[in-house]
Amino acid sequence: MKQFIGCDAHKKFSVFASMDERGEYGRTIRVSHDRKQFREFLQELPAGSEIALETSGCYYWIVDEMQAAGHQPRLAHALTAKRRMEGRHKNDERDARGLAMLLRNGTLPAVWIPPAEVRDQREMLRWRMFLSHTRTGIKNRVHAVLQRYNVSIDYADLFGDSGRCELVLRLSELPAYSGESVQEQLETVDWLETQIAECERRMETMLYPSVERSVLDTLPCVGKVLSWVLTLEIGDVRRFRGPGHLASYAGTVPTDDSSAENKGQDRCAYHCNEYLNWAYVEAANLISIQRKRWEGRHVTTLYERVKKSTKMHGKATTAVARHLAEASYWMLTRQEPYREPRKQRQALSSTHG
Repeated sequence: MKQFIGCDAHKKFSVFASMDERGEYGRTIRVSHDRKQFREFLQELPAGSEIALETSGCYYWIVDEMQAAGHQPRLAHALTAKRRMEGRHKNDERDARGLAMLLRNGTLPAVWIPPAEVRDQREMLRWRMFLSHTRTGIKNRVHAVLQRYNVSIDYADLFGDSGRCELVLRLSELPAYSGESVQEQLETVDWLETQIAECERRMETMLYPSVERSVLDTLPCVGKVLSWVLTLEIGDVRRFRGPGHLASYAGTVPTDDSSAENKGQDRCAYHCNEYLNWAYVEAANLISIQRKRWEGRHVTTLYERVKKSTKMHGKATTAVARHLAEASYWMLTRQEPYREPRKQRQALSSTHG
């Protein structure tokens, strides 16, 4: 009789529970994450078993071990899976049984499992993004110290060659320890710049030229780094049912907030791919800054139209980000570069004008 298996994974152990075709639960087993013991347990399961587990910080190696043992892992969206499980109480056994039940019933909120190579490549790219965000945070700290002591340096880029020289010369205007902290922060920025450059050098070797990268590189204000992010985070575009699904996955679609006669929209869902969301919003912000360069283009008119009607920069950039996400779907599906939406088409979404 076919078995449906649920796996509630933790840092040091996993709890497995099974359910047969009649809906009867089997014995619950706790398995240590010692590689040898884990592999021995997987070998004892029926060949080609379907095993449901939730998205978590340790699922990478577990999925690899299951696939190596000849099983079929099914990754479930953790939040949605919890909502679909019965009962309000929670423990390891209930979670494992709940996953097995959802797998048997065909209601498991399954998500895409990226190939091992893509997961590995994403780690280097996300490390580069972390370094960049850290660098921005340190630069903001330096600006804050100068502001607290009313030290004004009239350069557009304080960390450029000219601005940096002026800053070093005027460190004496700060109290002793504040000046020392700024000097150390400048040294940290230099170290981060070196690490980011090294990271990009590795990615140039790691991410061989691809049609997907070349296509996405034609999006407005999307360059080398953003095309890397979009390519790796989108993965196989065929896993999305349509452009709206990709836009929602990227967190650029406002949630519906309607009741009776009151109809409206709430903010975009925060349960999304944060890296993909960052990339699209970053491109949208660059478009808003470089509107003169893109004058007359759809992305510019879309931004200005939404900004004028809502008086909010955030909503305007989100609308542009949604357009870029929807456009990405069609570009990758058709393997075609970005082109302006046709004006005569009916306005069904931000993509269509």
